[in-house]
Amino acid sequence: MATSPPLPSPKPGTASPNDSLRRDASKKEGVKGWMGTLTRRKKTDEVNALETEGKNAIDTPLSPAIIIPNSFKLEETEERTMVEPASLEDPKVHELMNNLLEWINSELAEKRIVVRDLEEDLYDGQILSILMEKLAKIKFEFSEVTQSVGGQIEKLEIILNKVEQLVRIDKSEVQWTATKIHNKDIVSILHLLVALKEHFSPNDPITPGVYMRIVVVQKQEGLLNSKRVNVQITKDTEEVELEKQRRRERDAFDALFENAPEKLNVVKKSLQNFVNRHLTKLNLEVNDIDTQVYVVVMMVVLMMVMIMMVVIVMMVMTMVMMMVILGNDDGNFG
Repeated sequence: MATSPPLPSPKPGTASPNDSLRRDASKKEGVKGWMGTLTRRKKTDEVNALETEGKNAIDTPLSPAIIIPNSFKLEETEERTMVEPASLEDPKVHELMNNLLEWINSELAEKRIVVRDLEEDLYDGQILSILMEKLAKIKFEFSEVTQSVGGQIEKLEIILNKVEQLVRIDKSEVQWTATKIHNKDIVSILHLLVALKEHFSPNDPITPGVYMRIVVVQKQEGLLNSKRVNVQITKDTEEVELEKQRRRERDAFDALFENAPEKLNVVKKSLQNFVNRHLTKLNLEVNDIDTQVYVVVMMVVLMMVMIMMVVIVMMVMTMVMMMVILGNDDGNFG
């Protein structure tokens, strides 16, 4: 049987065909590995670029973003605010919320009502109306517990109008609405409760310098524009100290206006009676202490009359004493 001659062994220093094949394969694998590394690096760079762009879009005020259908149902120019999660984890915010919870529960203890969550327990106006009745010593004429959204918002509007009257806050400075309270907007709820506590419990300490960061989103020309805003919830420490100093300098009328406005009419009636009792000697009378601007002038005239009467009485007494003294002297000479 014929056999094929053996292949000649390669000379030292020369490459075999198998070695060439292995090198070719390794070259191909090396090229593929190199290309794969470039591809992964390119994808990583693209991801980082997208993340940076997204971060800049959030951080930049009024930065446009394309609306994703059904993600935000906003009308044109409509705004929506969202609290940043980091703000809700702020220790000072937690301290303020616990402070307000303790205050509310202490006020409602006799009603056997316990509030555990400011957003969930106050949004429908039921407990809020009971709290207002207790603080202001008033009575709301609500028929029954309202289940409909429209009825709850209407009840909240009545309550908030009363709050604004009692707290004596200007409409332009109000930082809450019935709709926001009903939507469980924690920023609006905190503003409302802080205003109530500062008015009805001014000597009860409250956490100073509380701020919350919110994101305001507005729809403009089919795009969402967003900006971040720092919202002050409570006064800074310096403002609190100045407020305490002003409170110490206030008189009884200031305390009456702030803490018992329902008694103001009684005081005004008493003042009117006092003024009229003394002005009758001058044929003067005050019928309405609010509308008669010249009441101040009348009071000044009254004071002048009283001073003149005191002076006249003193002069008469002096003259009488002099006459008595002179009479005694004449008797002694006689």
